[in-house]
Amino acid sequence: MQAIGYRPGSALSDPQCFVEISKEYPKPRPRDLLVSVRAVSVNPVDTKIRNGQVFLGEEIDVLGWDVAGVVVDVGADVTLFRPGDEVFYSGNLNRPGANAELHAVDERLVGRKPARLTFMQAAALPLTSLTAWELLFDRLDVTPGSLHDGGTLLIIGGAGGVGSMLIQLARRLTGLTVIATASRPESREWCLSLGAHHVIDHSRSMIEELAATGASAITHIAALNQTEQHWAAIAAIIAPYGKVGVITNHAILDATPLRSKSASLHWEDVVTRPHSGGADMVAHHRILEEVSALADSGVLRSTVTTDLGKLTPSSLLEAHRLVEGGRMLGKVVLEGLSTEMGARHYPRR
Repeated sequence: MQAIGYRPGSALSDPQCFVEISKEYPKPRPRDLLVSVRAVSVNPVDTKIRNGQVFLGEEIDVLGWDVAGVVVDVGADVTLFRPGDEVFYSGNLNRPGANAELHAVDERLVGRKPARLTFMQAAALPLTSLTAWELLFDRLDVTPGSLHDGGTLLIIGGAGGVGSMLIQLARRLTGLTVIATASRPESREWCLSLGAHHVIDHSRSMIEELAATGASAITHIAALNQTEQHWAAIAAIIAPYGKVGVITNHAILDATPLRSKSASLHWEDVVTRPHSGGADMVAHHRILEEVSALADSGVLRSTVTTDLGKLTPSSLLEAHRLVEGGRMLGKVVLEGLSTEMGARHYPRR
């Protein structure tokens, strides 16, 4: 089958950064779905693996962990899906990605694609919605559906992929006051359009910016970007007994400044459940099913802002350039390599 491979440790200036390759068809494991890939989205994790910040092993020769497509075959023990089902998922970093015609994924990590969304729109949702959901409802211990609960959530980096989903989930499924940070006029308007009550500028003093909103004490903080740069302000802003959730990478992050407030620090990494390999994996299926239902009911919207067309080495390079630049609003998507006609030629077992 056709796929787009990458050179590990490559810079965007490398002419062999992305190349067309041929691979054997994936062999589904007992709990696997084999998916005809119709659309993919690019995330910061893709760029970090490509440029060598994250090393997954030589067996990972294809990137792409945000997928929408159609099931063409299932493993012997699959119970949740059947061929013909339209699905979306982020998959598992321990296995090759979906920048290919066909992709194998454990069914416990997969949800049914929202019926009202196109494949391109759906591919923007899985990784960011899973991260935002786990961060808000599992790590920060907010209860979904509790619209009368008080408190204020500060989202640092509201215009990116995770922030775009987190604003929507917090505004529509909780009673929290939602404050996002953004430093440009277009990112400010994006956050407001998603439902943020207030938007402040993180390039200025966040303490002063928050005071100007008149918002109540900050009971929850989601640190999605440049956490080390904002750490002193985070420690000053968080209310006593508050919760701070972090998704960024650091060599060291000293939690000591939170001690005097008895505030708690919570890590969120969307790969934890897939890497666990246990019964907890099915939580991704359940979350994506919830997200799909919320999208179909109009509660959540896709966060696609950039459609780069068909997946090719050059379009994938441009997607990585946009994401690596750190100024993206929402998500960038590409049309997958698979087609309805092409999927028919897969040799069923």
